[in-house]
Amino acid sequence: MSTRRDTALVTGASSGIGAAYAGRLASRGWNTVLVARRAQRLDDLAQRLREVTGTVVETLVADLSEPDDLAGVARRAAGDDIGFLLNNAGINGYGPFAGLEPELMRKVLDINVLAVTALTRAAVPAMLERGRGTLVNVASQLAFAGALPPHPLPERAVYAGTKGYVVTFTRTLAAELAGTPLRIQVLCPGLTATEFHRSRGDTPVPGRDQSVHEDGGMPVDQVVDASLAALDTGEVVCVPGLEDPAPVDGLAEAELAIRTAARRGRS
Repeated sequence: MSTRRDTALVTGASSGIGAAYAGRLASRGWNTVLVARRAQRLDDLAQRLREVTGTVVETLVADLSEPDDLAGVARRAAGDDIGFLLNNAGINGYGPFAGLEPELMRKVLDINVLAVTALTRAAVPAMLERGRGTLVNVASQLAFAGALPPHPLPERAVYAGTKGYVVTFTRTLAAELAGTPLRIQVLCPGLTATEFHRSRGDTPVPGRDQSVHEDGGMPVDQVVDASLAALDTGEVVCVPGLEDPAPVDGLAEAELAIRTAARRGRS
């Protein structure tokens, strides 16, 4: 029997949820592949994880909106040692839709939708072949914001749309793969104490050290705690801070009611 440790691939690992999640997995004995745009941030985190946990840590400097970079990360995600994929990389592109720069809009779509889908497609077949694996796709509570007006919420049409895709994609994939050994989750944090709001995503937040945006939010460790606890209990939709699961359960009930009524309307 092989004694090789499984490896977790974490995108958006240079700060925030990605860095915290990578640290937690390494503390549990996972080797890690850290993916992000900021090489120095990745190198600093990799050194800390090696020193503290004794695990093997790789770094992949990549901009997932660039096709060649995405293809390289996808090849690594398809490796037969990848037992955990955290699709955490994301950018916001906040602002009025009519004024959103086309280049930034494309980047939001490429990172939040295309990269999540492509890396999931790369990793899942090998996980199924090995008979184990975990997939966590990070969405946002803004996926459920719908027609709620901006202020205090951001102007977010494209960002919320991409995160709505991540929720639907992950829930549907989980249903398709029900009965397999894979654990699948969509993590939907609300406002989190990271540097996410310090950049629209066109360029990374500068500096070697992590920071927190002025809006504050839930500590990242609590977000990771919620995700790991939900994996243990088999929850597909994890909303940190939501104690009553009734609203999430109601999603499936509402969807069934809509489809049922629509079928009756065609008869």
